[in-house]
Amino acid sequence: MKRISQRGFTLVEMAIVLVIIGLILGAVSIGKDVQRNAEYTKVKQKFIDQWAVAYNAHVQRTGVVPADSQTAPRLMVNGFNYIAGAGLSISGADMTTMTARAPICHGAAGPNVDAPAAEGAGVGDFDLRTIMQRAGVRMPPGRAEGSEDRYVYLDSNGNPQEIQVCFRWNPPDTASGAGNVMVVSGLTPDLARALDQMIDGKADAREGLFRQQGVTNGTGNVPGTEWDVTNQFQYGQLASAIPANLDENQVKTVVAHYKMNQ
Repeated sequence: MKRISQRGFTLVEMAIVLVIIGLILGAVSIGKDVQRNAEYTKVKQKFIDQWAVAYNAHVQRTGVVPADSQTAPRLMVNGFNYIAGAGLSISGADMTTMTARAPICHGAAGPNVDAPAAEGAGVGDFDLRTIMQRAGVRMPPGRAEGSEDRYVYLDSNGNPQEIQVCFRWNPPDTASGAGNVMVVSGLTPDLARALDQMIDGKADAREGLFRQQGVTNGTGNVPGTEWDVTNQFQYGQLASAIPANLDENQVKTVVAHYKMNQ
C-alpha cells in the first residue's frame, strides 16, 4: 500500500498568514476612522453649513434675523420679545443688564439647552421651521421631512446620537461670546473638536467662532482651553466625574455656540 505523506505549514507560511491577517485587521480599523472622519465632514458641509446658509438667506429676504421685528428691528434673534417689553435700550447700561433671549427651535430643545421661546400672538411665531417656511427659505434635509433641524449619526461606540440646531441671542456677558449664535446640541466630544478644527483651524473651546457653551473666554493672547470632556465619558455623566464609558454606552454630548455673521 502506498503511503500518503502529510505535510503541515512551515513557520514561514504561518508567519505570512499572520501578517496578512494583521494587515486586514489594521485596514478595517483604519477604515472605520476614515469613515467616521468622512461622516463628520458631511455633518459640517451638509448640515451645519447649510443651516448657516438658511439663516443668512432669512436675513437677506426679510431684513431681520429670525423672530426679530421687521418694523422695529433689534438685530437680535427673538428680538421681537423686546418690542412690547419694558422699553430697554439696545445700547449702554440697558444692554449690559439684558438677559439672554430664549432660543428659537423647532419643538423641544436638545439636551442642556434652555427651553425655547413661547409662542406669540400667532401660531409658529417662534418656531424655527415655521419662521423659515414663512420667508420661503429652503432648509437642509436634516433627519427627515419635518425634522430638518435634526441630524442623526453614530458615535464612536456605534450608538445613535442626534444633533439639533436652534438659534439665540447672547448678551455681552455670555461665557461663550455675545451676539447671535447657532446653538448646536448633541455633539460628541470628538465631533465637536472635529467641527471646531474645520471651522476655526484648531480645537479651542473658548476662542473663535465655534465655542463650547458655558466655557468662559479667558485672558487674551494666551493659549485657549480644550473641550472639557472626552469620549471616555458616558451620556449624562458629569464632566467632573471619573470617566466610565463602556462599549454599550452612549457617549456624553456637549453643546456648542456657533457665532453668526449677522
